[in-house]
Amino acid sequence: MPAIKSLEDLKRIREEALEKRKVKTAEGAIQVTVAMGTCGIAAGARDTMKAILEHIESNNVSGVLVTQTGCIGKCDYEPIVSVAIGAEEKVVYGHVDPQRARKIMAEHVGGGKVLTEWIVPA
Repeated sequence: MPAIKSLEDLKRIREEALEKRKVKTAEGAIQVTVAMGTCGIAAGARDTMKAILEHIESNNVSGVLVTQTGCIGKCDYEPIVSVAIGAEEKVVYGHVDPQRARKIMAEHVGGGKVLTEWIVPA
């Protein structure tokens, strides 16, 4: 963290932190949820969440609410990411590593194309 030498530095750092927080909590019709239970974290869900947030930030995506949840009981498919767009049925993806997370964000969230090959069976 850079040293704060003036009031302007403090204001700049505060604004940057608020902007990053807006990226994480932007409300909209799209909700992306990452399962972050013990099994999900052990399988790499933190890296998956980081990839999603980086995609949103680097591509200036707005209107996406990114949340996390605990274990959803499908441990064999961790890391798990669900995508809910408007009134459409929620889609649950399994084995979502950072590369798959970026593809889901680009194609499903950004383009509306469901990636059927990674869907967790009901």
